[in-house]
Amino acid sequence: MKLFTYITTIISVILIIYNATNLNFSALFEGKSIVAIITILASLCAICLVHILRISKKIEVKSKS
Repeated sequence: MKLFTYITTIISVILIIYNATNLNFSALFEGKSIVAIITILASLCAICLVHILRISKKIEVKSKS
């Protein structure tokens, strides 16, 4: 599970960096820029969910012992 969370976080960070290069700041809400913004937000949500999963697993281990 730990490996899964690290791989997911790394993939999400790579997606954020890639999509940040696709942003057109002169027309931020048009064309490819809006797709890049949506993908950046989705990647940030994935990172948050993975960290919540990691914290819940730590709590589960501590509550069992």
